[in-house]
Amino acid sequence: MITSVQNPKVKEWRKLKQKKERDKLGIFLIEGTHLVEEAHSSDWEISEIIYEESYSLPEWADMYTCYAVTDNVFTSITETKTPQGIAAIVRKQSVSAATGSKHLLLDGIQDPGNLGTIIRTADAAGFDTVILGKGTVDLYNDKVIRSTQGSVFHLSVMEGDLHSYIGEFKEAGFEIWTTSLDNAEYYTDVKVPEKLALILGNEGAGVSTSILEKASKNVKIPMYGKAESLNVSVAAGILMYHIANSTAK
Repeated sequence: MITSVQNPKVKEWRKLKQKKERDKLGIFLIEGTHLVEEAHSSDWEISEIIYEESYSLPEWADMYTCYAVTDNVFTSITETKTPQGIAAIVRKQSVSAATGSKHLLLDGIQDPGNLGTIIRTADAAGFDTVILGKGTVDLYNDKVIRSTQGSVFHLSVMEGDLHSYIGEFKEAGFEIWTTSLDNAEYYTDVKVPEKLALILGNEGAGVSTSILEKASKNVKIPMYGKAESLNVSVAAGILMYHIANSTAK
């Protein structure tokens, strides 16, 4: 039983709230029953489980190193206002190649909730890979992980230079779709190809000009009311499900 927030182990866990520590150690912290169960049922490596003294661990937890902690210790390492009593330390996975026929590329998505929701939707819509470009929030940010609802453990997500990936996709016969209001066609008027890379941009600035110039098609979503634009995660959902429905026929 760990009872003090000054315990060296607790200090290590608390440091994982910082990106530089997550990058240095190659691990990150997740919290909540659902996320820990999703990590356990995936091929990701759980190195430690942390639980409040009153939490009833499932039988499968016996295969991991487990630490019981007091309520105040658990609260000090977690980010949620009402923690569920279980957390885990998970080792990062390295994904080096994008495989499949449907890829989502994100150019500078900065809001953690947006990124997590987009990853969750990409998983639900059957996309194969999500690639995070420069300026995109850290995948292992606590709010991103929680917003994915476990989809981060079931979908290939990688970071990299979007320009390089676009070049590789074009050579492999992919169409490249970007999203912008300028010089764009309505997405419903464009035939969905079998091999497609969809690119969405920053919440305020959109897709960068240098990437827009490399697109095969630039698509937009019709606005029937007075709103000028949609939240990027909503736009991502509309487009990904349209693509999924079109390629499933």
